[in-house]
Amino acid sequence: MTQWVENPTGGRDRGPTALVRAWVEILSRPRRFFRTGVAPGDQAPGLVFAATVVLFEEVSRYAVVKLAQRGLLSTGPFDYPAIGGFSPGVAVLALFAILVFVTPATVHLTAALQTLLLLPLGLLPVASDRGGVSETVQVMCYAMAPCLLAGLPSAEVRVLVTAWGAGLYLLGTAVIHNVRLPVAAIVGAVPAAIIFGYGFRGFQALSVLVADYGF
Repeated sequence: MTQWVENPTGGRDRGPTALVRAWVEILSRPRRFFRTGVAPGDQAPGLVFAATVVLFEEVSRYAVVKLAQRGLLSTGPFDYPAIGGFSPGVAVLALFAILVFVTPATVHLTAALQTLLLLPLGLLPVASDRGGVSETVQVMCYAMAPCLLAGLPSAEVRVLVTAWGAGLYLLGTAVIHNVRLPVAAIVGAVPAAIIFGYGFRGFQALSVLVADYGF
């Protein structure tokens, strides 16, 4: 599940520059990115990409809390649990656990769930034009690109980036499994909800916006 291909065909380059380039490409040309940048077995760059996004998101949450404690910033409509209320030392340990254990485990378990959801429609990777679990993991990781800003204290921003990420995931699912987007939306709705609705707290932000508008 975590194989690092030595010379992947069509996979991603390694290094900080490659991470930035992948972030730009996934946001600007997502369909082309999923078609050319996802390779069988080449999960490691995708997992590093996801960990980097989560790192920025969690560090920004911590920074928001510290600035709010000094009266320099408001946390807005959100409470900021997780690492936001920790001391620096504990926050580093918690962040390490999130990046090394929680994020990869969540991605792989959700990808396994996605595989089960593909069963009823006969979309398992039995044909050469369909992706497997490895490709699903990579799509899930790269679709997190907009969530770099999910830690900011703005319900509007959080709803936007999580919805954007979910849309990227559904598009990537359509591309790697060679199915129409409505079909991808059906089979990918639950995994997208887990990662972006709950993981990046998109549902929480949406409930805040709904309450603000009186619904």
